[in-house]
Amino acid sequence: MVKEIERAGIPVVHMCTVVPISLTVGANRIVPTIAIPHPLGNPTLTLEEERDIRRNLVGRALRALETEVTGQTVFEK
Repeated sequence: MVKEIERAGIPVVHMCTVVPISLTVGANRIVPTIAIPHPLGNPTLTLEEERDIRRNLVGRALRALETEVTGQTVFEK
C-alpha cells in the first residue's frame, strides 16, 4: 500500500516495529517504533513519558515527510 501511495505522488511514512519487513515491502520513509504490541508507546511508563515518546515519534515522522528521498531511508533517532 505504501508503495502505491508514493507512486501516486503522495509522500508516505511507514512507522513500524520490524524495519526489515518495511524494507522488504519497499517503503521509502521508515520510522522505527517501540514494540509490536505497543508501537507508539509503553504502557508501563507514566503519562508524561508516554507523551514524550509519542511526540518524538510523530515529530520524526513529520521530518521524514518533509525530507526528499531517492530510495529507502530509515529515520532513526
